[in-house]
Amino acid sequence: MRTTPPRGLPALPLALPFLLTAFTALSQPVVVKMATVVPEGSQYHLILREMAEKWKAASGGAVELRLYPGSVAGDDVDVVRKMRLGTLNGALLTSVGVAAIDKSVYALQIPMLYRSSEEVDYVLGKVAPKLEAALEAKGFIVLNWVDAGWVHFFTKSPVTTPDQLKPLKLFSWAGDTESTEIWKGAGFSPVPLPSTEISTALQTGLVSALPTTPQAAVILQWYTHAKNMTDVKWALLLGATVVTKASWEKVPAASRPALLAAAREAGVRMREETRKSEARDVQAMQKRGLNVVAVDAKAEAAWRAAAEGVYDRIRGKIIPVEAFDEARRLLADFRKQKGTAGAH
Repeated sequence: MRTTPPRGLPALPLALPFLLTAFTALSQPVVVKMATVVPEGSQYHLILREMAEKWKAASGGAVELRLYPGSVAGDDVDVVRKMRLGTLNGALLTSVGVAAIDKSVYALQIPMLYRSSEEVDYVLGKVAPKLEAALEAKGFIVLNWVDAGWVHFFTKSPVTTPDQLKPLKLFSWAGDTESTEIWKGAGFSPVPLPSTEISTALQTGLVSALPTTPQAAVILQWYTHAKNMTDVKWALLLGATVVTKASWEKVPAASRPALLAAAREAGVRMREETRKSEARDVQAMQKRGLNVVAVDAKAEAAWRAAAEGVYDRIRGKIIPVEAFDEARRLLADFRKQKGTAGAH
């Protein structure tokens, strides 16, 4: 007696390859390619690696974060361009990179306006929701906010006042034509270059002055070619970790809260690392020949006057008017609450 096979079974071998292909496609992780200028092996890079491990664990292997440190993908402006093209999906950016998306972030770095990290933190806390919404509208999701410490001027010859800085060849970011023109208009001598060329420019003398943070100066060894640091807090160098909205939406919705929490934790750790290491970094550079140039009250007033002298030019041209005015208003409110002097 011959048994008739159940209807449909003969088609199963034909359907199997298609089922396997579909299963493989579903099991492929979402890969997020994230670039940064921070060097491989630096504390920031190690924190990002830990974040990558947490993303993998929290998503059950559904999300893989691949890091490209040490400017291998270019400087911040290059990285933002590549994110827009889709060849990269995320980045840990300085404010220059964030500003390539939305310039409102520069309101957190108005030169000589803020006197402490606490002041910047307060203003950022108030404007972050609006800034993050603006970035999202342009296709980017902010995972965390960080900072790299206070910008000082590292120079080949000692600089105490703005007038002593003016004749020196001052690094400025390539592509930021407006800032370069404002530096020129104020009597300085900017040299626009990609940040990836700073070391070579310092060694060859193409650049003789560099606005940067102690952390960057020691990690990237820039201070070895610019052995004088003017002891004035020009601005706090802000940054953010961002991903493109398109890549974030590919992450399983159920995993996003855990991934965002891991990113926020990483941001807190990076900020804490910066703030506890600044004095240590300066001391380490001093042991290796760095000269910290003292700035007295008169010289500091000259730096403040130089900065305030360009406020009218950066308001509206470099920083959107609304963002500029809101930052100053919020800062004045904070100082009033603290009982300190009003914003300049």
